[in-house]
Parts: sequence; structure tokens; C-alpha cells
Amino acid sequence: MHLISISSLSDSQLTALFATAQGFADDPRSGRDRLAGRTVFNCFYENSTRTAMSFAQAAARLGAQAITLSVEHSSVKKGETLADTARTLGAMQPDALVLRHRQNGAAEEVAALIDCPVINAGDGTNEHPTQALLDALTLRQHFGSLEGRTVAICGDILHSRVAHSNAALLPRLGATVRLAGPPALMPGDVETHSIDEAIAGADAVMMLRVQRERLDEDLGDLPGEYLRQFGLTPERLALAKPDAVVLHPGPMNRGVEIADEVADLANRSLILRQVANGVAMRMAVLDLLVAS
Repeated sequence: MHLISISSLSDSQLTALFATAQGFADDPRSGRDRLAGRTVFNCFYENSTRTAMSFAQAAARLGAQAITLSVEHSSVKKGETLADTARTLGAMQPDALVLRHRQNGAAEEVAALIDCPVINAGDGTNEHPTQALLDALTLRQHFGSLEGRTVAICGDILHSRVAHSNAALLPRLGATVRLAGPPALMPGDVETHSIDEAIAGADAVMMLRVQRERLDEDLGDLPGEYLRQFGLTPERLALAKPDAVVLHPGPMNRGVEIADEVADLANRSLILRQVANGVAMRMAVLDLLVAS
């Protein structure tokens, strides 16, 4: 079994993942030695802090050895194709391969070439399933259930694999998802809202950074302009429910898509809890794919 997209998971597998991840969140050491003697290859063709480190930590807590391919110093820089890299790594017989790549569909391509579970850690602008899973875990911990809840996801929706995976997962758990962002950063095939409309009455607000590295043309915004028009300020958060919580998959651009005082809001910012839950959920994913 691979984890390429949210649609890869059945409802029963989702239920099992949330239960297992919550157990690991409650007791991070409870998975010790479940994957003893196993090897996980981490292959990140794009920069990462949270995802890369949490997968490495997840493997270590389960007793597996996490080996990271340094792409900058690999044969990729000599012109080796993704397919040949996959075949090469597969010949070394890892027990799982975690892949982040700039190309949409990269994880699916590798999964067809390698004889071990492949976990999509983000493919281009397509999906990032483990991020959506940890986001949902974080919201479930806070609310108990997502049934009837409204989640506003705001920012660069067009390029956000996080938004795409959350838009696929959260409605399966009973939530309503509202997508909003600058017109130039919204897909043409989804129902959209203005930032204020999306946030109004929401139970949770997830902000996304502008992925300027993927833009064909710069937005041309002046300092502070994006925050004023599209960012999460205290005034804009006040449009949500009084107890609405704040999320961000990171990395944050403070003062751009989110104000400092909102990012650090005591009892309402769940951003660091997302990070902690990233380890627990990725432990659960590795346990499902490798231990079974």
C-alpha cells in the first residue's frame, strides 16, 4: 500500500490512523521498537523543515532507521532522472520511501517503480496528504468532532497542496471548507469566497503562505499590503467565531499572511500543536504502511 493522496485512504483506514496517531500523541514512546530493523528513505527534492524532521523523528520513535538522501549532493545533480533514482533506491530494498518533489504526480510515478510503500510528502501543487491528516487530528483534538464545523483556508490556494488535501479530507469528516485568497491565486474550478466572507463565522482559520517561488509573475505588493488585504489580522479574526482557532502548515511569513499577535495567540493558535501532531500522525502512517 502507498499513501499518494487522501483518496488513497478508505474510511476505515482514516479511523485507524486517527486512533493510532492519538495514541502516539498521548504517549510518544508507545511505538518503541514497532519498526525495529526497518529502514525508511527520506527523499526531499524541495526544502523542508517540519515534514522532513517529523518523518525522521517518527521513524526513530518507532525504532526504524531514517536515511536521508541529500539531493543537492546526489546523482540528480549529474542529470539522473527521477525514474532512475527510484530504481536505484528500490534496489537497496528500503521498507518505505518518503518523497517530496516539485513535479505533480512524482510520488505516483515512483510508486510504480519501487517495491515498497511510497508516502507522498508533497508533490508539486498537487497533494500533501500527511499534512491534511495532522491538521484534521489537531482540529479533532480541539473540537472533539468536525461534524458541522466550518474551516476557512485562506491564501495561495492555487499552488497549495495542503489546501487541496484538506479540501478532500475535511468534508469526509463532516466539516465545511471555505477557500479564499487573492483572485490571481485562486483556481478557476472551485467555489471561492472573499477573505472576509470565508472567515466570517468560521470555527477555524488556516492561513497559507504565498508560494512566490512558483509564481510566473510577482504580485507586486508593497510591504504590509498583502497583510492588509488578504492576511489574518486581529480585526479579521474577529469576524470568526469568538473561540475560533488558528492554524498554519508553515513556514509562516509573519507580517505577510499572518500577524504576529495572531500567530502567537494564547489558547487559540494551534500552530505548534500541528507541528507536534506531525510526528504522531507520521508515526501512525509508517505503522500502517510498514508494520502491517
